[in-house]
Amino acid sequence: MVKDANRPVYAGPAAPARTFEEAARRLPAPEVLRRLESSWALAGAGARRTSPRRAWAKRTLDIAGALVGLAVYLPVLFLAALAIRLTSSGPVLYSQPRVGRDGRMFRVWKLRTMYVNGDEILRAHPEALEEFLRTRKIRNDPRVTPVGRLLRKFSIDEAPQFWNVLKGDMSLVGPRPVVADEIPFYGDRFACYASQRPGLTGLWQISGRSETGYDQRVRLDEFYARHGSLWMDLAILFRTVGVVLAGRGAW
Repeated sequence: MVKDANRPVYAGPAAPARTFEEAARRLPAPEVLRRLESSWALAGAGARRTSPRRAWAKRTLDIAGALVGLAVYLPVLFLAALAIRLTSSGPVLYSQPRVGRDGRMFRVWKLRTMYVNGDEILRAHPEALEEFLRTRKIRNDPRVTPVGRLLRKFSIDEAPQFWNVLKGDMSLVGPRPVVADEIPFYGDRFACYASQRPGLTGLWQISGRSETGYDQRVRLDEFYARHGSLWMDLAILFRTVGVVLAGRGAW
């Protein structure tokens, strides 16, 4: 049988990057992801094991980064909480069970960006409901408040997740945390997702965020599970700053 030379072939877990530049070069470009989409060779392969040294370094980065993030965002969180309280009824914070490392459930915290009767609103908009069931995202979500749209655009609503990072439920960088209903979307790639702590940011956030399809999101999580390193984490964090400030890809 003749192999297709244009298909990427998985040759086992890659060695971790040793420099920031090398890690940045490894971040998958859109054309690489398009090739991954048609590849059968990656399906079902396991994630690379994390060494104790890398695990310690990653956890140290998480704690330091979360403390700095909370200090920087504290005034913004205060103003955001005030705006939420003054413009819509309901609590300022919102929590939801998400799937963590090894499949353990935890509660993720966010600033509330939706009306409290969001489910009722969604049922009243069949097209939006159908879009949500298909993609888990809604481009023009009728449940989101005007203040919530602004908070989402600049990812301010996710700042409380620095607390999740401090607790050890999440990491600064990792797969986007999913709800249990989303596990079937991962298929046999769920093992890659569950091998990592979910991240406050990750490859999905710097690759278009809500503009990225769900299948592509799964492949990004798989790529990180196999190739992630401390240097790649730093490269992703660096790129995240520009994405957040520009408000790109957020709905």
